Amino acid sequence: MVNVSARYLGNARCQFTVWAPLLEQVAVKIVSEPEKVIPLQPIGEGYWQVIVEGVEPSTRYLYQLNGESEFPDPASNFQPEGVHSPSQVVDHQAFSWTDGGWSGIPLEEMIIYELHVGTFTREGTFEAVIPRLSRLKELGITAIEIMPVAQFPGDRNWGYDGVYPYAVQNSYGGPDGLKKLVDACHQEGIAVVLDVVYNHLGPEGNYLGCFGPYFTSKYHPIWGDAINYDDAYCDGVREYFLNNALYWLQNYHIDALRLDAIQGIYDFSAKHFLEELAERVERLYQQQGRKYYLTAESDLNDARVIRSKTQGGYNIDCQWCDDFHHALHTLVTGELHGYYQDFGRPQDLEKSLREGFVYSGQYSRDRKRCHGNSSIDEPSHKFLVASQNHDQVGNRILGERLSQITSFEGLKLAAATVLLSSYIPLLFMGEEYGEDAPFFYFISHSDEALIEAVRKGKQEEFEKTGYRGQAYDPQSPDTFNKCKLEWEKQKEGKHKVIWEFYQTLIRLRREHPVLKILDNKTFNVSSNKADKLILINRYYEQNQVFYVLNFSDRAVSFKADIPESNWTKLLDSSDPKWMGAGATMPERLVSNESVTIQAKSIVLYQS
Repeated sequence: MVNVSARYLGNARCQFTVWAPLLEQVAVKIVSEPEKVIPLQPIGEGYWQVIVEGVEPSTRYLYQLNGESEFPDPASNFQPEGVHSPSQVVDHQAFSWTDGGWSGIPLEEMIIYELHVGTFTREGTFEAVIPRLSRLKELGITAIEIMPVAQFPGDRNWGYDGVYPYAVQNSYGGPDGLKKLVDACHQEGIAVVLDVVYNHLGPEGNYLGCFGPYFTSKYHPIWGDAINYDDAYCDGVREYFLNNALYWLQNYHIDALRLDAIQGIYDFSAKHFLEELAERVERLYQQQGRKYYLTAESDLNDARVIRSKTQGGYNIDCQWCDDFHHALHTLVTGELHGYYQDFGRPQDLEKSLREGFVYSGQYSRDRKRCHGNSSIDEPSHKFLVASQNHDQVGNRILGERLSQITSFEGLKLAAATVLLSSYIPLLFMGEEYGEDAPFFYFISHSDEALIEAVRKGKQEEFEKTGYRGQAYDPQSPDTFNKCKLEWEKQKEGKHKVIWEFYQTLIRLRREHPVLKILDNKTFNVSSNKADKLILINRYYEQNQVFYVLNFSDRAVSFKADIPESNWTKLLDSSDPKWMGAGATMPERLVSNESVTIQAKSIVLYQS
């Protein structure tokens, strides 16, 4: 494996390495005083390298290609002045870590909290997140998932327009800022998941193609040129991204990587990029004795992604389950436009609770074709579920959270459905207290033609998915600022109640002998279409829980078809304690007795 970065060697010496297989000359231009240009030498397989004396970690540099054009390092570790300016040498050995005793959090124990650094706090920096960690720990969060931090143009972006996969966003605080945040998380007992993008690069500041065939015209994805994972010269490209994954795990002590939209990784090689990535990460685990995880966002409903190598899979540890979100969202909100048209029935959520994918090969009206394969044999810890995330909120024309499109009772019901499931739960920042602020799509490009193209593209995307009206301007700072969390609401009125409800659910999940076991094989679930009821019985050894989810807008009477046992109530979202309408379910439940559950509520019993 070739380290394709400027690697500081100590004693004012730096090794510069770059992959440029089709160029005749490559030189590094040191732009700090005194300015100098030093040729790199070919070392084989398209790589160029040189060790330069008199280079300190603050040194800035560019690569000069064929004696003419000059560009930042494609594997730059830091772009202090943005995507079009010189790169800066970073000494990764200089940071004083204090997490030497950290051994990580098992995937099965993760309660993940997704956050966007720029909008999580008013300051919008890594260091500004740190004072909030104790509050997240109090809630019961065991892992934060940070949306992409690879350098993007400007200072406002979701992160999926990154063009320097190795560089930490300058406006967030750069390399040291991220390290301080990760170190602080580990001190609080919180793992860190980093969202990385290996399916595309953004358009502005994307100079990789000037160095080599990083892209291919074989495929035509929606986000721009496809990354070259299987065409001529692809070995260097694959190495660039494989090395990037290890770079985050080793230099930044990241615990897990979330792989963005893997359906956009086009690779028909005998060994898929994802399989090779899983092998490299496993090898690092074997070398260091610390487990690292890979989770994937996938639109494929293909269980091969999470199956083991022996089963012909890619061996990714976990994948997002969008079907779960869609099935839950439609029941809570009643929305049936766009891709939601494929869902909306209690039996959809019943199936997802039992086996993950709802679409396992049957016809999808939205896609106008059959979709997916069966995940019924996959263990629960292979799936991550959510009622809200950056995509499902931010891809709405008004960026509304669930707090704006369902009732207070609906919020509690959605929270319980996620947190009482046997899957890995993910919360989207602010949902734990019913945040009202929207989460829009936003950018801060400098190219006017590109800005206008993004505006037009987003408007067309919203209209295609069934939204009407004019979208907020993604380039406007006001659009970005509206997305900032209003943390002061957490201890007021309904916001305080919903926070405590989340805290109670998380505590039950982490401590109850049944709920903390992620096993969908010790699990019975049934649904009632007419009454929009879902009934769940989970058991482990001598312990059982039974809970009812009522998605109807009316109170529903039903017969408790449960095993004979001593059933006592643990939680009822309709209790006045939770600002509910008043409990109608008994404190003790008897098998086959007729009972009534309040509208849009959840009741949990244990035996």
